Amino acid sequence: MPRPLWNGAVTFGLVTLPVTLEAATEGHDVHFRQIHLEDGGRIRYRKVCDVDGEELSEDEIGRAYEVAKDHLIPITDQDLEQMPLPTARAIDIVAFVDAESIRPEQYGAGDYYLRAKGDVATKPYVLLRKALDRTDKVAIAKYALRGRERLGVLRAHGDALLIQGMHWGDEIRSPAELAPPEVDLTEEEIERALTLLESMTVEHLADLGDTLTDHYTEALHEVIEAKAEHREPRQVEGEEAPAGQVVDLMAALEASVAEARERRGEAPAGGGEATVHELPKPKKRAPAKKSAAKKPAVKKTTAKAAAKKAPAKKTARRRKSA
Repeated sequence: MPRPLWNGAVTFGLVTLPVTLEAATEGHDVHFRQIHLEDGGRIRYRKVCDVDGEELSEDEIGRAYEVAKDHLIPITDQDLEQMPLPTARAIDIVAFVDAESIRPEQYGAGDYYLRAKGDVATKPYVLLRKALDRTDKVAIAKYALRGRERLGVLRAHGDALLIQGMHWGDEIRSPAELAPPEVDLTEEEIERALTLLESMTVEHLADLGDTLTDHYTEALHEVIEAKAEHREPRQVEGEEAPAGQVVDLMAALEASVAEARERRGEAPAGGGEATVHELPKPKKRAPAKKSAAKKPAVKKTTAKAAAKKAPAKKTARRRKSA
């Protein structure tokens, strides 16, 4: 069972719901150590006091706020617990809104499951979850976690309650400076893009199966295991990258639609095969030059042999003239 990260209560109106917070996600990243390239020795970082030069353990280290250069004010855990903050031990629901009203860039400050704490919390927990689930609304809440007050969205998630951390408004950059200039698009191009979206649409993420597998981490583990076993890593066949840029937007859209339908096992539109427009490639004429170089050898053959080769010469001339 994951270790609780926070103990407190959810409050909405006069209802109090004792809960604990647990991480909703877990990382599977591969972590590397730093080494000395010359001899492979580990690089270690030691925490040393700049006053007496002693190396310190974790239980000897506290926190402080620097109000001016070399002027530090120690801040203890007790100081933080006594902060005059209403949300220090509470997830305070301030409003309920439609989930669609929240902009996607506001998410991203941590996801946590809420666990009901004790039998007394069971009924209000289920009541809040069912109310949120039935109305398709989410709760906007404020809470304190890891040394700062946070903003979050509390929502029903299956049989549990989930709180998703949000960024405060002043933490979000405006995308205006990133937007490209306006361009002219034809209605046909827009319709083809909509067709591509429709052909790639699935009802649930689970329908994608192995498509959402983290192949990078798998490949990284294979490299590490191969190095440990003094062998070459297994090679995996993959699609070749396109040789050049596609400049025909409609051709790219048509090809993408055809590929998406093929992956889903659907027949191409119109019952026939989809056409893909490829950029013309220059043809090499080396074979024609090689044939011309062999002409003197033909004169040395017999008349009978020359008669047999006559059709081949005609074909060669046709190809050359073509």
